[in-house]
Amino acid sequence: MLTHRQPRPTSPPGRPVRRTLLGALSLAAVCALHVTPAGAAPGGPGTPEAHCADRARLVVPGAAHAHADCLEELTTAGTVASGHTDPADYAGLTPENLPTPSGVPGIQIDGYFPDGSTTNTNHGWHHDSQFVIRLPDHWNGGLVVAGTPGNREQYANDRAIADWVLARGYAYAATDKGNTGTAFHRDGRRPGDAIAEWNTRLTQLTRAARTVVTRHYHRPPARTLATGMSNGGYLVRWQLEHHPELYDGGVDWEGTLWRPDGPHLLTFLPAALRHYPAYAAGGPGAAEAAAALHRAGFPAGSEFLWPYHHRVYWDLTQRLYREELDPGYDGDTEAGTPYCASGTPACDADYAYPDRPAAVHRAVGRIALTGRIGKPLISLQGTLDVLLPISQDSDVYARMVRQAGRGSLLRLYRIEDGTHTDALADAFPDRLRPMVPCHRSAFTALERWIAGAGRPPAGHTVARPAGASPATLLTSCPLD
Repeated sequence: MLTHRQPRPTSPPGRPVRRTLLGALSLAAVCALHVTPAGAAPGGPGTPEAHCADRARLVVPGAAHAHADCLEELTTAGTVASGHTDPADYAGLTPENLPTPSGVPGIQIDGYFPDGSTTNTNHGWHHDSQFVIRLPDHWNGGLVVAGTPGNREQYANDRAIADWVLARGYAYAATDKGNTGTAFHRDGRRPGDAIAEWNTRLTQLTRAARTVVTRHYHRPPARTLATGMSNGGYLVRWQLEHHPELYDGGVDWEGTLWRPDGPHLLTFLPAALRHYPAYAAGGPGAAEAAAALHRAGFPAGSEFLWPYHHRVYWDLTQRLYREELDPGYDGDTEAGTPYCASGTPACDADYAYPDRPAAVHRAVGRIALTGRIGKPLISLQGTLDVLLPISQDSDVYARMVRQAGRGSLLRLYRIEDGTHTDALADAFPDRLRPMVPCHRSAFTALERWIAGAGRPPAGHTVARPAGASPATLLTSCPLD
């Protein structure tokens, strides 16, 4: 879920820090550095004038506001300094030593679609449904679209996904999903509205970005691929179920699972909140508490990750998403009581989703997945994911796809020793492997699949290579 921005964990991982906004250069200032002066004749191909010439003609269909800048660098190698990304958006999502590609000039469009909520403060707009579209000068004919993990803003995938696909020549578009931050559940009128909007916003951006790409490059994208991690992976699944006509395929990186009858995070996180304190206290009850956590889906061997997730993720995630889907559970209290002890009235540690009213199950049903994908999908998830345990998530979704008769369209790769948050691999290099290179292997496998150049290997557990160094694991993850 990656519910909120985290600092890069150290050993032991620390508490989150509050976000600071980039303010080094305004968009207007950067634009002034590169735009062709009024009345100047465009230069030849590859010159700054040529790559800026189309900027004024770019229109994002349906946008309430859009601003285009021509940049010498679209990856974070340049956008951090120019103010065209926000490192706080992607803090904690990638290993510290992940290489950053460079040499990708092009146009970046920032803007927002009409929306009544104001949780996203990027650019000082205080307006949700913000998006970013990046158009590299050297285009490979493809478009990648993404929604963000957790409740982060539109630049959250920049280091993990955007840098790499832009360097490969793809146009790239991402949305904040229509609401952000730890108050996202205030958006909408009915339980589930805020999450349902995420799906609508990615569909909206995909259609708009395809039009922008077509106008800019004078031909439609030859392939449109959806990808994303955590909540972004959920969006990939949902889009391929509901709008397969917009995409050629997708890569789902540890997507969140929602089903009316479970499992989902509201069925396994309460067990973590209820039993972890007894486990952490030690003593005669610790072994039974550990067994209860294992039964809830948290895998044996992941115990070293439990303290960090208890401190940072489990409690907050449970309370925020329960408030979004079942606000009546705690009456007038908003999003429960942090770290309440089991037995406290309306404590999320005692939340029992199966016993909740039918209206709560209907709210989950509004955002639920079915498994009825219509285009090729590659899913990957770590075996040591203790925010969304794989046995309660991707394993279940794979069964749903097969039961829906769509098994030939899915490959699930279970990544041994991968976890939900890649920066944790820096804190535990001997126990964890980063997922980023596995996502890249899955992406290239999808490219070959949809091009008819070879079907990916059957889904399986991708073993951690014996004796592999952290440097090797950061750059290599063969799926076969």
